[in-house]
Amino acid sequence: MTYQTIKFETEGPLGVLTLNRQERLNAISREVTQELQDLVTRLETDDEVRVLIVTGSGRAFCAGADIKERAENLDDLSLARTSAVISPTFRRLERLNQVSIAAVNGVAAGGGLELAMACDLRIASSEARVALPELTLGILPGAGGTQRLPRLIGPARAKEMMLFGSFIDAQTALEWGLVNAVSSPGGLMADARAWAARLLELPPLSLASIKNAVNVAMDVDLDTGIQYEQRCSAMLALTEDRREGHTAFVEKRPPVFVGR
Repeated sequence: MTYQTIKFETEGPLGVLTLNRQERLNAISREVTQELQDLVTRLETDDEVRVLIVTGSGRAFCAGADIKERAENLDDLSLARTSAVISPTFRRLERLNQVSIAAVNGVAAGGGLELAMACDLRIASSEARVALPELTLGILPGAGGTQRLPRLIGPARAKEMMLFGSFIDAQTALEWGLVNAVSSPGGLMADARAWAARLLELPPLSLASIKNAVNVAMDVDLDTGIQYEQRCSAMLALTEDRREGHTAFVEKRPPVFVGR
């Protein structure tokens, strides 16, 4: 599929997804939704890409839903159908075996922040501002916002953000635990690539297992989560990478992981 509203480039095992609607601050339209859905489907069966960076073109990460498009097509059923596609797409993104890094280069509002929260790690430009302002439109964050935000920053602050719909700056997002790091605007992508490079040196199966085990921990009770962790541990014990890691440690050399 040839994409019109997003760009996807690969550099060996690194994939870079760029929302590419600068004239609309990378707002999520129906076409964006369809193209993201297609890309996630591709990545679910892609064994080459191991780390994914998600960012926006121009001065915004993503301004959220394309309200102008919605206003021009005031079809309640159509709106519901669009929401029914984008939320599962973000959930599938969250569940990918690839580790994802959101490089939040500017405004991330509504669905834009929900997209960033569906990624595993978030680096924000010092100029970035984030919000979930759906309440002001008579709706609510419908792509995982009401569920992921309190898991990241706690229910009190999550309610504050969603009930007032106010923007917070990058430093506040860092202090609240919404982003992992803040970078200078000019250094954002370099920092995201540096994180990706570090991840690509590590055993792929272990990375995917840790990511998925933490995701499971957010959804189940402690005993169930520990059982899942033990299954992952037993699986990893049988891999070539586990043997290589142990051997390299004993031989005092850098390990060479192959993903098997």
